[in-house]
Amino acid sequence: MRADRDFAYGAAAGLLGDLFLGDPRRGHPVAAFGRAAAAVERVLWRDHRGWGALHAVVCAGGAAGAAVLASSLVRDSRAASVALTAATTWAVVGGTSLGREARAVGGALAAGDIEVARERLPHLCGRDPQALDADGIARAVVESVAENTSDAVVGALVWGAVGGVPGLVAFRAVNTLDAMVGHKSARYRRYGWASARLDDVMGWPGARLTAVLAAAAGDSPRGALRAWRGDAAKHPSPNAGPVEASFAGALGVRLGGTLSYAGRVEHRPVLNGDGRGVEVADIERAVKLSRRVGLLALGVAAAVSTLRKGRAS
Repeated sequence: MRADRDFAYGAAAGLLGDLFLGDPRRGHPVAAFGRAAAAVERVLWRDHRGWGALHAVVCAGGAAGAAVLASSLVRDSRAASVALTAATTWAVVGGTSLGREARAVGGALAAGDIEVARERLPHLCGRDPQALDADGIARAVVESVAENTSDAVVGALVWGAVGGVPGLVAFRAVNTLDAMVGHKSARYRRYGWASARLDDVMGWPGARLTAVLAAAAGDSPRGALRAWRGDAAKHPSPNAGPVEASFAGALGVRLGGTLSYAGRVEHRPVLNGDGRGVEVADIERAVKLSRRVGLLALGVAAAVSTLRKGRAS
């Protein structure tokens, strides 16, 4: 039973570290992984799915293998095990930075400074800010908060509950690879295919848990469940769909619609069509909902870890 308590204590300490400190300002491990993955890409890149799959295996597998080794080295020390879990959790989750960036955009919009809001938006998502008015920016922020609650917090905790420190690291590595090479540009359509599909697989449980917890923690549980059930499947992403739909219903707003990425226009289906348009004040509501979801996810992850280790023993 000790291992499950170690994860619970370490994950809680790591989440508190993120809450009070945010991301490490220098020497961020995720940034270091990104630089290493970019170096591997320079060696392996070919316009071919097989080479992209090798890239995913080398990068994500290497990170997970290093985490397995680190975990084995501290196995006999409870304090060291908790400390490693705490440090890893702090490094891989990003809820505080997510909320900080969202609030920065919201503050600029509230002050009527749309140009500053446009400058800050790329810190959150890849939308073309020049193609958006104030309402469009606010909607983009809420959608990004919803999706990144799953990617930056809940998904990591789910895999940590299942696989400890290696699970935390593997999830963040795969998610980072997807952000780097998983998009459908001419360069990455084939090379990034494996990373994108692997991210879909690893993101599946965290996205569903995020949707459930958003319904439980939001202002309208029934509305969240209704939007999730009715609209999630319309979204092109199998994981962003449930999360964004549930957030839309929980907040009583309407998400989706037309958006632009680097000049490429997409017409996405509307999520929670009965909701009202997103307003600037909804950014703060979305950030607070994200925070509640993250705390609930910690409780679920600790419980899952306890049950899993209890059955194993």
